[in-house]
Amino acid sequence: MPKDALPRLRLTPPDPFPKLVPQSNIQVYIMQAPTLRDVYEAKKTIAPYLPRTPLQHSPGLSKRLDAQVYLKHDEHLPLGAFKARGGINLLAHLSQEERDRGVITASTGNHGQSIAQACRIFGARAYIVLPRGANPLKVAALRSLGAEVIFHGDNFDEARAHCDRLAKEEGYRFVHPANEPLLIAGVATQTLEVIEDMPDVEAIFMPLGGGSTAAGACIVAKTISPDIQVVAVQSEEAPGGYLYWEQGKEVEAPTTTFAEGLATRVGYDLPQSILRQHLDDFVLVSDDEIRCAIGVLIEEAHTLAEGAGAAALAGALRRPELVKGKKVSITVSGANTTLPQLLEAVKVYQGRN
Repeated sequence: MPKDALPRLRLTPPDPFPKLVPQSNIQVYIMQAPTLRDVYEAKKTIAPYLPRTPLQHSPGLSKRLDAQVYLKHDEHLPLGAFKARGGINLLAHLSQEERDRGVITASTGNHGQSIAQACRIFGARAYIVLPRGANPLKVAALRSLGAEVIFHGDNFDEARAHCDRLAKEEGYRFVHPANEPLLIAGVATQTLEVIEDMPDVEAIFMPLGGGSTAAGACIVAKTISPDIQVVAVQSEEAPGGYLYWEQGKEVEAPTTTFAEGLATRVGYDLPQSILRQHLDDFVLVSDDEIRCAIGVLIEEAHTLAEGAGAAALAGALRRPELVKGKKVSITVSGANTTLPQLLEAVKVYQGRN
């Protein structure tokens, strides 16, 4: 077997685990944290629609960080981002009546693409509310997936509030970007793949916007092995999730980061309830550190990432003591960057190296 080849571990989920139970009178799911069993069920649900993404060793990053660094390449998914996992898992579990009413959500782009793609697969109408000035590549992708795009507000949280109003007025099935157990279970399949492919992983670095991915990582990693360290990374120019995690309550924060996938004004209750119990560490990084991480990924790992997709690496570069000497998985969550964002990132990276 080649030195860097990874044997795949076959994990058996613990039994019994409680199920997600639909409340039939109002057609929503009880908002309780998903379990490892729910993640295994999500894996089966998603498998016909999405390929497994590679976990690849990076010699360049390993040398730079003095660790055994592996990149989890979720930017290889068809939508160019990890969010596709959650949308398919959620739409697969909606009733036909919910699908017929139409599904609405707010997004900065990748979550919206996930819901739009899943709606197309399962025959539901998709309405996506975005802030004005949203990433034009993501807007174009949403329209190509058949979604009706609605612009409102100057930031994600204003768009989300408008989305909530429309859902109540028009009777659409509202999909919260993070307070959805089925979304969390879906995106958690990413971490399940990491541990199946690399059972001796010691640390997992995740970007954090709404918190669903990091929360899903905690559910999987801490159930399988409490010794696996899970670290979340967020921009210090949009620290709403960090402040909730630190203070235990919703705290409004600015959202001036260029990395739209991290630009949430506040933390969300369901993922935060998981993170505050299980997350090992939380790293804030500057936007320029994220831009530098984009450059590092290009030069050291031949990998293209958007701002949120490079955030996890930026956290490892900011806090190298958290990875030194360890076997580490760093998630590249998406590659939907614009050319101006990429050019600015390369400029900053070259200026620092």
